[in-house]
Amino acid sequence: MKKIILTLALVVSFAGVIQAQYADKAIGLRFGGGFGVGAEISYQQDLAKDHRLEVDLGMNNWGFGLNGVYQWVWALPQLGDGFDWYAGVGAGLGSYKINNEGASNFSLGVLGQVGIEYKFNIPLTLSLDYRPEVLVSPSFNGGYDGICLSARYRF
Repeated sequence: MKKIILTLALVVSFAGVIQAQYADKAIGLRFGGGFGVGAEISYQQDLAKDHRLEVDLGMNNWGFGLNGVYQWVWALPQLGDGFDWYAGVGAGLGSYKINNEGASNFSLGVLGQVGIEYKFNIPLTLSLDYRPEVLVSPSFNGGYDGICLSARYRF
């Protein structure tokens, strides 16, 4: 548990350092997220004009999933102002119960992501993406994927 808290603290600190250079960020919910945890709290931080970091945390009664994705963003002017598409790579960390006695197991995965988003004239962004994830630890045994809908408040 201490490692999890330390990891979250480092992610938040990293986002704070980046905030000094780039003001665009967003927070919201990502529905249908990785590790089968359902809705995730999602945070995005611009790193440059067309690069950003996304961190998602989801929890349920059997464990949690934490994913981080580095994304490249491209405008889609042919669809109209406000449309972008993005692709990225990242990693995921999860913990889940392996039996009824409460023992748990950690997993580590690598993931990719591709999606489309629309930024409204108000501080709201809606996006639809596909994120396949392959578990590499404790063993190479497949993973998770799915299409997710996100709603984020930009500030």
